[in-house]
Amino acid sequence: MSDYQDKIRVRSCGILVKDESVLLVQLRSPISRELIWTPPGGGVRLNEKLEETVQREFFEETGLTIAVKGLLHINEIIENRFHAIEFFYLVEYVSGVLKLGNDPELSSKDQILEKIEFKNKEELKDIDVFPDYLKEQFWVDYASTAKS
Repeated sequence: MSDYQDKIRVRSCGILVKDESVLLVQLRSPISRELIWTPPGGGVRLNEKLEETVQREFFEETGLTIAVKGLLHINEIIENRFHAIEFFYLVEYVSGVLKLGNDPELSSKDQILEKIEFKNKEELKDIDVFPDYLKEQFWVDYASTAKS
């Protein structure tokens, strides 16, 4: 996990909604080493657009091909030796079969992905979800996006 320390990391993540639930992966946080739930996503590569990153990362972690609908939220993390700027996009399902993938940047023994599940608004209140934006404000933003 030291690869994420002492540099600014730019991440692009996707929020997929199905039946009023969001798709989340459970992983071991590189910051706290605790298990957290978060939307699929990961680091932007050199010369890769944010939307390309979220599509690539989403496929690697979930087996799903998605289309990017629009930017919903930007989150910045500064904690100890970690600094990340994260872009969260609303995405929609295009094709594929949902399965827990892996992070090709990490060796098989260093994988951090544990589970993949859809969680509804009520379930989000009782789990360690990151960012906190997903617990309440996301649903407000999503409702206004769905109306337009």
